[in-house]
Amino acid sequence: MSLPKALVLAGPGTNRDPDAALALRLAGAEPSIVLIDELTAHPGGLNDAEIVVVAGGFSYGDALGAGRMLALDITHSSRARSDGGRLGEALRDFVDRGRPVIGICNGFQVLTRAGLLPGSLGHNSGGHFDCRWVALAKEPNTHCVWTAHAPDVIHCPIAHGEGRYVHPDPAALAAAGQVALRYSGGNPNGSVDDIAGVCDETGLVLGLMPHPENHSVERQHPRHRHDPNTADTLGLGLFTSAVHHVL
Repeated sequence: MSLPKALVLAGPGTNRDPDAALALRLAGAEPSIVLIDELTAHPGGLNDAEIVVVAGGFSYGDALGAGRMLALDITHSSRARSDGGRLGEALRDFVDRGRPVIGICNGFQVLTRAGLLPGSLGHNSGGHFDCRWVALAKEPNTHCVWTAHAPDVIHCPIAHGEGRYVHPDPAALAAAGQVALRYSGGNPNGSVDDIAGVCDETGLVLGLMPHPENHSVERQHPRHRHDPNTADTLGLGLFTSAVHHVL
């Protein structure tokens, strides 16, 4: 049986695309890294893919706001498809075919700005860039496909200055099953209701600020030599869930 093909979308300034590709490979997918410019020129490249990851980093140096320029590349590029559509429409078609998409950190910011996820991301409530390990709790009532085979608690790092999730009605999001993950044991950025990850109405599109791809193997955890329980908190389960969904 052939491995499901996954695309990791990268752009100028993204830096976690190799990490995401490794996590996908460990989860049982066959990943390829592709530049947004290349995919914008030829959105048909999505046709053979079954999973898409919008990688994290600092696209365009976060000029004009985190993720804004890369979101514009996706939704307003002048390089149209042969059928007159754009990459944003191609991504929506991709989801309509039942295929999962995840945006991590800068990728989450991109997906909210592109209108593929609800809410927005603001500056951290602490007013500064924050880089540390955090714990995430899986929301039990979510319909997000990315968390189906994930552990109840995930440990992974954050590295962002604009990670505060904002939404006017977080209770409605939770009632609709769209809250996928919450910060546990401390909210690092002031996100409303401790929300760390949200999905769209279909459950196929997930966005989160922490980096699960950077805890895809045990040795990445800073306490892996001292705490045997860290093996049960891998972020790899998110990627494994996506692979199970498309098989």
